[in-house]
Amino acid sequence: MPDSRPRIHHVEHVMGTVFSFVIQARRSRELNLALAQAVAWLHHVDSRFSTYRPDSQISRLADGTLTLGECDPVVSEVLAHCDALTEASGGWFTATPGGRLDPSGFVKGWAIERASTILHEAGFTDHYVNGGGDVQLRGESAPGHPWRIGLNDPADRHRLVAVVSGRDLAVATSGVSERGHHIIDPLTGRPAGELAALTLVGRHLTEVDALATAAFAMGDDAREWLRTRPDLEAFAVAHDGAVWWTPGLRDIAVLPQAPALP
Repeated sequence: MPDSRPRIHHVEHVMGTVFSFVIQARRSRELNLALAQAVAWLHHVDSRFSTYRPDSQISRLADGTLTLGECDPVVSEVLAHCDALTEASGGWFTATPGGRLDPSGFVKGWAIERASTILHEAGFTDHYVNGGGDVQLRGESAPGHPWRIGLNDPADRHRLVAVVSGRDLAVATSGVSERGHHIIDPLTGRPAGELAALTLVGRHLTEVDALATAAFAMGDDAREWLRTRPDLEAFAVAHDGAVWWTPGLRDIAVLPQAPALP
């Protein structure tokens, strides 16, 4: 039966990218307020963590013109999360790529998930928030129907290589198609280059987005690391177009004909 509920769409330009909200609900004062709070949160994060703004707290902290104690408490929160993820990834995730403080690999996913939580706690339980291709999904796209997220071929953005389907999922992709070789291998200090794209799927974008960056930096070594993370599923594309994925992804995705990890 078709869903009779309208969808509310909102697009916001912030953090140097495009954020899109899709909410299964009727327009109301309560929805407008919750959406405004979620959008204001994203701008607040940008003002604190943008590495492109010399007046942001993270830039001033990196420059030594501001102490951690003088920063918004969310800065300490983020850096504590980053330390935990550095340990969880065996050092492959870092908040100091290239030797300078820059927690950008964590901040976007964390900000998106919290924006989603603002909507959820306001009672808007069926929605997604997409920031530059990294997505937090909540609830359903329609009664009885999961959300569906297409994964683009890094060599041809008009072609999908897989489709992830589910409820209450987080999907994050790291790769070279949009920003080139921008992810640094923390062991060598050089751009990571073994893979063209790697997507992680889990529950919470705060973790999934950051660990997608770490797994991409690992390259094919991510296969072995993912065996220790049953809470994460992955889909990877090499520069020659070869693909691999974790076995559990079969349960939540439409996949091409190619071998999964043994």
